[in-house]
Amino acid sequence: MMCTTMDKIKEKLKDLPLQSGVYIMKSQSGQILYVGKARCLKKRVSQYFSNSANKTEKTVRLVSHIADFEYIITANEIEALVLENNLIKKHKPPYNILLKDDKSYPFVKINLKQDFPRVEVVRKLKNDGAKYFGPYMQGITSKDILELVESAFCLRSCNHDFSKLPKSHRPCLNYHINRCLAPCDKRCTKEDYAKQIEEVISFLSGNDKKVYTLLRDKMQAAAENEDFELAIFYRKKLEILDKLVRRQVTALPKDFDLDIFAIASNGLNTVVSILFVRGGKLVGSDKQTVNDLSLNDEITLSNFILAYYDKVNYCASEIVVASAVDEAELLGEYLTQKKGSKVNIILPHQGVRRQLADMALNNATDYLEKSLSLKEREDNMTLGAIMQLQEYLKLPKLPIRMECYDISHVQGTDKVASMVVFRNGAPDKAHYRKFKMKYALGNDDFAGLQEALTRRLDELSRREDESFGSLPDLLVIDGGKGQLSSVVEILQRKGFDSILVIGLAKREEEVFLPYNSQPVILPRNSYALKVLQRIRDEAHRFAITFHRELRQKRQTHSKLLSIEGVGEKRVKALFDAFKNLENIKNATVEDMLLVKGIDRRTAENIFAHFHKEES
Repeated sequence: MMCTTMDKIKEKLKDLPLQSGVYIMKSQSGQILYVGKARCLKKRVSQYFSNSANKTEKTVRLVSHIADFEYIITANEIEALVLENNLIKKHKPPYNILLKDDKSYPFVKINLKQDFPRVEVVRKLKNDGAKYFGPYMQGITSKDILELVESAFCLRSCNHDFSKLPKSHRPCLNYHINRCLAPCDKRCTKEDYAKQIEEVISFLSGNDKKVYTLLRDKMQAAAENEDFELAIFYRKKLEILDKLVRRQVTALPKDFDLDIFAIASNGLNTVVSILFVRGGKLVGSDKQTVNDLSLNDEITLSNFILAYYDKVNYCASEIVVASAVDEAELLGEYLTQKKGSKVNIILPHQGVRRQLADMALNNATDYLEKSLSLKEREDNMTLGAIMQLQEYLKLPKLPIRMECYDISHVQGTDKVASMVVFRNGAPDKAHYRKFKMKYALGNDDFAGLQEALTRRLDELSRREDESFGSLPDLLVIDGGKGQLSSVVEILQRKGFDSILVIGLAKREEEVFLPYNSQPVILPRNSYALKVLQRIRDEAHRFAITFHRELRQKRQTHSKLLSIEGVGEKRVKALFDAFKNLENIKNATVEDMLLVKGIDRRTAENIFAHFHKEES
C-alpha cells in the first residue's frame, strides 16, 4: 500500500466516532472488499491498521488491498448487524462470508394450514406457517424419514386439489393396501386425519415407540399371511428406525433441537463444522471452508452463524458453540427476532453439550487438515484468478462481476442468447439470464450479440431485476475482433462505454482488447486464462441447453397440436399438469380429465393418439 494512502487512512481513523455502525473497506479503484459491523467504530476499524493488533496472516494479507474505508453510524448494535447483513447481500464483497447458492439441506414439511396435509421433502424453507423438521443427512436421510412415515401412517401422498376432483373419482391403490385414508373420496373425517398428523409430528419430534410398534405389528401380520415380500419391506423400515434410535444423544430430552458450531483455523485457512440434533438425535453434520476478513476467529464464527441462518431461514432454539463468539448476546437477540421465539447461544464447559461441541471441533480440525490443498486450489481458481487477470490485462479494477454471452441456434431457428455471471471467479447461477431472440433472427451471430447486450443494458437502467440491475466489472465475449467490435458499438451507442470488455478467440485462446489490433497471449497454465475459459464454456453450455429446450418444446407442441381438439391453451394446461411429454403419454383418460380445459372427447383423442403410435 502506498505511503500516501496509509497517511490518508490514518487521518480518517482519528475522526472515527465511538458509536455503533457499519464500516466498508474499499480497494484502490473504489470497489467494496469487505463490510463489517462494530459496537464502537473507532476501536474496531483502528484494529485493522494497528501493528499491535493480534491479526491472522490471512487478515494481514487482505488488509494490504485496502486503500480506503467508509462508515455508517447506526442507532444501536442490532441496527448495525441488520445493515451489515443487507449490505453484504447487496454488494457480495469478496472478503465476506458468502455461503454457496447450491448449498441447501433436505427438510420434512407438513403444511398444517391444509385440511388434509401431505408429508413432503423440501430444500427451501419458507415463512409460510408450515411445520418443518430437519435437516436430515449422512446415515439418516429425509427420504428414509419419509418412507418411515408413509409405512407407519395412512396419509395421502398425492397432490390432488380435492375441490376439483370429478364425481367419478375413486381412491388410488394406496387406499386398498391400507397406506392412505382416502380423504379424496371423503372416506375419513378431518378429525381422523388430524390424529394421524399429530402422531407423525410426535414421531418427527423424537417419540419412536409408537412407530416401532406399528411397523413390528405390520411385519408380523404380513408374515402370518405369508406375504413375505411385504414382511421384508417392513423389516427394512424397522432397521432404518433402529439406526435412527441409536443416534439418540443421551441426557437430552427427546423433543430437543439444537445446532452445534465449531471453528478451526491455521491463520490462512478456516473451517466451520456444524452438527444437527433434532428430536434429541444426531441427524447430520456439515463442514464448510470460509473466507472472511475478520480480525479473529470469534468474529468469523459470529459472521458465519449469521450468514448461515440467513440462508437456511431456519433456526434451532439452542445454538451451542465450541468456542467464544463475538457479540453472542447481540447475535442471540437478532436470531430471536428472526425466529419469533427465544434463541439461546451457549458456550458449554461440561456435560453432553460440551461433548457435542468437542465432536464438532474434532470434525472441523480434521477437515481443515484434509482440505488445505483443496482450499488453496479453489482460491487460486477463483479470487486468485481474477487478481491475476487484472494484472495481466492491466485492468483498472478487479473484475469481481464478470458477464459472458453466447448465441445458440440451428440455421437461425430457435435462436437464443445466454448471459452467464461469475462473481469472485466462481459461477453465480442465481444471476444467469437467457434471451429468446426477437429481432436478430437468421444466422447473424453479431446481430444476436448486439440484441442481447441492448436488452441487457436497457434492463440495467430499470433496475427491476437483481442481476440485470448490477453493473458488470468486465464483459467477456466469445470471439475475436469482429464480435468484440459489435459489442463495443452497442456499449458506445447506449452510453456504457466505461464498461470493460474483452474478446476470447477460441482457436488460439487469444484475448482481444478494444482498439488494439494485437491480442494479449495469457500463459497457457495461468489461472487467469482458466477463469476466462470456464466462463466462456459455461456461457456456451447454458445457451445450447436453452436452445435444445426450445427446440424440443416446439417439436413436442407440434406433435400435440396435430391431435384433434388440442390447441395452444390446452397444450400449456397439459404441460402445467404433467410437466413433460412422457407423463402425458402415460396418463389415463381419467388423469387428463383432472386438467383444466380438457373434456372427455379431447382426453380420449390424446390417449388414442399415443396408444395408436405405440401399437
